[in-house]
Amino acid sequence: MPRSVNSVASRARRKKVLARAKGYWGRRKNVWTVAKNTVEKGLLYAYEHRKMKKREYRSLWIARINAASREHGLSYSQFIGKIHAKGIQLNRKVLADLAMNHPQAFAAVVKAVN
Repeated sequence: MPRSVNSVASRARRKKVLARAKGYWGRRKNVWTVAKNTVEKGLLYAYEHRKMKKREYRSLWIARINAASREHGLSYSQFIGKIHAKGIQLNRKVLADLAMNHPQAFAAVVKAVN
């Protein structure tokens, strides 16, 4: 029986990887083995950085809340502790937005917790 290789599927698989490598520099974009390794590593980085993006945003929100709460004489930890004690259901994203874009509303929240 003759050897059967599915060249259609193999070529499609290679084309898919090389299409993802478009825009890379040098051999990374057109040599199969180099492009395959680069694309795989890029996909790993993409997965990790989707998780890291959430951490970075949370730390940005905390920094903004800390700066705004210190203007009102509270540290970040005191402010968050008082918010939880009062049962105010505002998350850090909303609090950071209030601190940046609506300082009067943030001042009202600080007044409510004191």
